[in-house]
Amino acid sequence: LSSSSAASDVYKRQRQKELEKWLKIVIIAVALCGLVVCAVAIPWIGHVLIAPDPQISDMYIPWLVLFIISAIPCYVILYLGWRVAVNIGKDRSFSLENARHIKLASKIILFDALYFFVVNVCMWRIYVNHPGVILALVFIVFACVVASVVAAVLSHLVVKAADLQEQSDLTI
Repeated sequence: LSSSSAASDVYKRQRQKELEKWLKIVIIAVALCGLVVCAVAIPWIGHVLIAPDPQISDMYIPWLVLFIISAIPCYVILYLGWRVAVNIGKDRSFSLENARHIKLASKIILFDALYFFVVNVCMWRIYVNHPGVILALVFIVFACVVASVVAAVLSHLVVKAADLQEQSDLTI
């Protein structure tokens, strides 16, 4: 019975390490895609948009700065995701540390959405933005709020699971 339990533990640890590896690969891929978007796609799209109408060239730099500053919290969230992946690899999926990381990510998502919304409204007020962009922004902010709520709920569930795991460990 103990040898099958040991084999089961080894198999479980291997699965945790494999999950950690895949999560890290996804995080690296997202970080690289974000880098390409921020360093290549957004500047290129900006130049394409201002080429036919040089009068709107004043909008290029403010928008570029908006997107670059908005990307910084995304990379902080990726770092927190990396930390969660490391804990999963160490078989600490349901830990208070992971719950704190997820809750912090939730707050960062909400902050970034608020920042993006406020800056866009300010840019619209000084005529560096288009009203149609504001309408699209509502959907982006809504998606960010949904992601923030989902992360907050996930954090709460991880805390509950950590408490149950701790009680279970104390019982045995």
